[in-house]
Amino acid sequence: MGPPTAKRRFVIYGILIGCGLGVCAWQAEEHFRFKRNAETALINRGRDITSTLGVLLRAQRRIYGSIVISKERLEAALQDLVRPEELESISVLGATGATIASAGTKVVLTPDMLAAGGPYWRERTVTIMNLMDLSASTGEEGVRTRPRIVVADDDRQARALGGFRLPARRAAEAAAAQAAASDPAHVTNPGTGPNPEVPPPNEGRLVFGRPSGMPKEDYEALIQKQGVHSLVLSLSTADTRRKVNADLLLRSLVSLLAMGGVIVSALAWRNLGKNSELQIRLVKAGEMNTHLKEMNFAAAGLAHETRNPLNLIRGLAQMIAMQAQSSPKLKEHASTIIEEADRVTVQLNEFINYSKPREAHLGPVEIQRLVADVARTLVPDLEEKNITLQQPAAPLMIEADEQLLRQALFNVLLNATQAVALGGQIEVRVVPSGPREAVLEICDDGPGVPAAERATIFKPYVTMRPKGVGLGLAIVQQIASAHHWEVACDTHPPHGALFRFSRLKLAAPVV
Repeated sequence: MGPPTAKRRFVIYGILIGCGLGVCAWQAEEHFRFKRNAETALINRGRDITSTLGVLLRAQRRIYGSIVISKERLEAALQDLVRPEELESISVLGATGATIASAGTKVVLTPDMLAAGGPYWRERTVTIMNLMDLSASTGEEGVRTRPRIVVADDDRQARALGGFRLPARRAAEAAAAQAAASDPAHVTNPGTGPNPEVPPPNEGRLVFGRPSGMPKEDYEALIQKQGVHSLVLSLSTADTRRKVNADLLLRSLVSLLAMGGVIVSALAWRNLGKNSELQIRLVKAGEMNTHLKEMNFAAAGLAHETRNPLNLIRGLAQMIAMQAQSSPKLKEHASTIIEEADRVTVQLNEFINYSKPREAHLGPVEIQRLVADVARTLVPDLEEKNITLQQPAAPLMIEADEQLLRQALFNVLLNATQAVALGGQIEVRVVPSGPREAVLEICDDGPGVPAAERATIFKPYVTMRPKGVGLGLAIVQQIASAHHWEVACDTHPPHGALFRFSRLKLAAPVV
């Protein structure tokens, strides 16, 4: 399977991102649904409390068609229902919105809250209003269908609202009037009807009415003021908020995991594509490497075989030069042939040397001794230009292939000898850079290497000398790589070049 194209890659990324966003949207919707359900459950809890209170209030003693409850007893009963962790306060409101009785934390009811009705959410509480209408109501023709509930300020007012005892005859008439008001079709006189022997329904019981001496208007105004209209509950949202926050945390974790899965999947898909491309490149690189090895081997063989005809040409040119003493022109041509043959031979030797595989066989090498051996090889060049070569002062053993290191030192020192002017100076120094590492530096006071060319001088066929081949430093790079060293070129103040071999391993001391 080939590497994924850009179009297919974008399609896959789009699908993965869409899936991640879909999971996030689903979790957000589920969280909002959970929040609505939690709020609805809290409202239903308030409805249950209100319904229970309505049943309890209506089950109280009825006085002349009304339910009269002492405020002290009512607030004591309401206080028993207050729980700070759930129900913080209960308020009983009249028809005008004034608070008749309350228990728990005082709640200030604003006109906006009263006008809005229903739940009023705050940061820590929710105020629920008008869940149940507890006021008296009347049906057709003014017949009362639900008793009104009146809250007396104290027991004395409750007794005053209780009225007085009626005689048996008056009680029967009042019962008949009440029955006629509820069902006019069955009006009968007290003690008469289908079964006259049955006593009147209210005979022997207490019937209450407006207290004597209290005007009817004052009585109705008191009933209107003290009459219960609705309940207001203030419920704590702490438990609901805790559950909602826990659900939000859970949904957020699921969303994060989903997006994390999307990112991991996208990275895995990208890495899969890169791995496919790298595998193809590795296969091609392997094929190219094999081809280059074959070409390198063939070129090295061709260069080796080319040296024999060049030697023959050079020998014949030397013979012509020796026999052409009387012909200066012919002797000049013969000398040119000899110079070109020598130049090509040097290039072929360098190419053959560069094409050899570099495999380092490590062993202990005394760097001071090795530098001295290479310096003796370069004595003619050093004396010709009166160059001073300063060698390492102290002996130091490193792990290296002696023959390869000798060749690298020779190439760098030869370049330095050719670069410096008459009377120049070259210095070779080795300093430890750590408990088990050292740095080898070769510096001179020549013209140096421009900063723009320091990174390219180690490439094949890159040279700064007109007659240079450009393979000497490339061979140095090969030798450094075979030892797992790092070689770099830098400036040597005030002028000159500095070649640094780093990460040299110190040899273990011989016991």
